[in-house]
Amino acid sequence: MKIGILGAGQLARMLALAGYPLGLEFIFLDPAADACAHPLGEHLQGDYDDPRLLATLAERADIVTYEFENVPAQVAEFLTAHTQVFPPANALAVAQDRLLEKNFFQALGIPTPAYAPVDCLPGLRQAMDAIGYPAILKSRTQGYDGKGQSVLATAADLAAAWHKLNGVPAIVEAFVPFTREVSIIAVRNPNGAVAFYPLSENRHRDGILRVAECKVGDRLQAQAESYVGRLLTELDYVGVLALELFEVEGQLIANEFAPRVHNSGHWTIEACQTSQFENHLRAILNLPLGNTEAIAYAAMINFIGGLPACAEVLTIANAHLHLYAKVSRKGRKVAHATALANDFDRFSDCRDELIALAEKTDCS
Repeated sequence: MKIGILGAGQLARMLALAGYPLGLEFIFLDPAADACAHPLGEHLQGDYDDPRLLATLAERADIVTYEFENVPAQVAEFLTAHTQVFPPANALAVAQDRLLEKNFFQALGIPTPAYAPVDCLPGLRQAMDAIGYPAILKSRTQGYDGKGQSVLATAADLAAAWHKLNGVPAIVEAFVPFTREVSIIAVRNPNGAVAFYPLSENRHRDGILRVAECKVGDRLQAQAESYVGRLLTELDYVGVLALELFEVEGQLIANEFAPRVHNSGHWTIEACQTSQFENHLRAILNLPLGNTEAIAYAAMINFIGGLPACAEVLTIANAHLHLYAKVSRKGRKVAHATALANDFDRFSDCRDELIALAEKTDCS
């Protein structure tokens, strides 16, 4: 069985690593010559909408999936006409447009921050009368890791923020005074079987995830499962989906969802009987889903832009290192480490040492 993946970055790499024990082969389509999943399968190098390469991918792959949500939705639609594609193209289309996404949440009764579409600077000024300050202006599409966003503290920020977006369609959202940021990762197969991972408590800086910590037994687990379950059902979803949320006064408010495996779930590789990556493959192949319970305390720490020496990480007790084979570059996720231990004190010592090491080598 050969799995086609649109994208060949670290998420595709980890999918392939999870698939090898299941006897799976992989073929990737990615524009980058040095895509880090390249050694783990066949690499079709070129644009995602290249008709020749898409035809080759559809011919050689039994099933196609994708590792990030900015693959053009029409590409997934084209491939769907020639082979199986999971998650479905409609999920990709909704996740790519922040306005469609917020409207989708609202239609399912999932609360969101106040928001309004914006197409011009006068429209932004008018929208702010209803949204209020502070707020965040975001491009409707092509936004990830904090890109395409500006904070609006006062009316004096509007013109510069709008010009920064170069006039692309946008959405303005009310600032949420959250207690914490969390995410839930869920998986669904074609038969409708669903499994949920424990909540992850996440720490971001400059729009980039730095730390994701597994929270077994979190008081908001059931609420998060209810919300993400509605998404899975409405989209007739197949595969892994991550829903990012804010906690505000003890309740959850939706931020965005990702129709793919997710950075905040990397700790599942060591901490769960079945990782998010293996379960994604099981789901799209319509295999029984694996156990998602956490077996220990766990947290994932990203290394951004720069890498410590391997020995610096591996001398830390209870640390597990994952290198992505990517050239270091400012703001780039180049590796992560997982802190894992059955004893909370040993776990927290490892987590804190890894965080300190990541801060020391950070280049964001």
